[in-house]
Amino acid sequence: MLIGQGSHETKLTESDVKALCAGAFEQKDLDGKRVLCIIPDHSRTAPIDILFRVVYRLLSARVKALDFMIALGTHPPMSAEAIYERVGITATEHRSTYPLVRFYNHQWKKADQLTCIGTITGDHVADLSGGMMHRDVDITINKRIFDYDLLMIIGPTFPHEVVGFSGGNKYLFPGISGEEILNMFHWLGALITNPGIIGHKYTPVRQLVDLAAAMVPVERYCISLVVKGLDLVGMYIGSPEEAWKAAAELSDKVNIIYKDCPFQSVLSHAPEMYDDLWTGGKCMYKLEQVVADGGELIIYAPHINEVSVTHGHIIEEIGYHVLDYFTRQKERFRHIPGGIRAHSTHVKGIGTFEEGIEKPRINVILATGISREVCNKINLGYKDPESLRIEDYMNREEEGILYVPKAGEILYRLRDNPLNF
Repeated sequence: MLIGQGSHETKLTESDVKALCAGAFEQKDLDGKRVLCIIPDHSRTAPIDILFRVVYRLLSARVKALDFMIALGTHPPMSAEAIYERVGITATEHRSTYPLVRFYNHQWKKADQLTCIGTITGDHVADLSGGMMHRDVDITINKRIFDYDLLMIIGPTFPHEVVGFSGGNKYLFPGISGEEILNMFHWLGALITNPGIIGHKYTPVRQLVDLAAAMVPVERYCISLVVKGLDLVGMYIGSPEEAWKAAAELSDKVNIIYKDCPFQSVLSHAPEMYDDLWTGGKCMYKLEQVVADGGELIIYAPHINEVSVTHGHIIEEIGYHVLDYFTRQKERFRHIPGGIRAHSTHVKGIGTFEEGIEKPRINVILATGISREVCNKINLGYKDPESLRIEDYMNREEEGILYVPKAGEILYRLRDNPLNF
């Protein structure tokens, strides 16, 4: 049974969260169970600290185990201090107030920490993708799940460039999965393209994620959150599929902004929670559709000094390019993981590659701590962040200039979609 509450006009308090969780948990047979909560890292806005406190207070006396795993995908592992900050406690409080809890980073790179639970056949992939992709994919997942009776997913739902809307079973795949399925999902999303998939609820990638999750032999449960700015405006508790559906429907209303006309220049201001361009690229994904043909999008992030903590060396090898650059040179880039190729195309945006000439639709410029030399190497524009004045971009929409603070989570679309996205 789905339990939830949400509206773009309301803000849920910690008391609301406790009441909703209490009502939902009363209907679950949780006594003596071993529960693993799966939560996002710091690159997703959500009141995980509130949920941590509430879930612990309601369940610690009932369950046999209550642990938390960070759904990293391929993000870098979080330090103990960063995890404590994410859940809103100190090391001392962990020992004194929350002694039952253990914290884990997902070990996506360590084969001995993963196990295969099944295979999605190439025929099934081809059917769901409309023939875009035809290959078997093994479903691997963190093997710690077998130490538990219940997996409780806790996380927000936003428009997402690969799956349509994040949340739900995406916290399993690719949140705590192996590389193979992550690369396959991300490359399929790239083939559909960011504008073709972002902000759409039912996509081929979402279908594959849910299909993989159905193979998990441990009971799944989900607390799907909807965040507007810093406020929790919705929370839905039930199966991952039904909780995600309700959250995505509300997120569609609160996390998408429509504009009447495209802009020649967009300044996309990255928040501090994005540590590198791998995550900060969301500042492009969410705004690509409102940039005019031939226009520019500037990712302003003076605090970002790295292309990718995890994948930077590969990205610097291949650079950022439009989709056709890769699809028309398949053999040349076959050795590059699909997830990295997908990130490359998402940051560069829509464009063409014909007769060896690449023509992106818009110009993506970095005003970050990444040097001009590296920007040239990775095929992106460069602007000295110290020379940029935010004030020059503010309140100028009628002039074709848009400034977006805390970019990366809110999707911007054109109301009448003249660019045919």
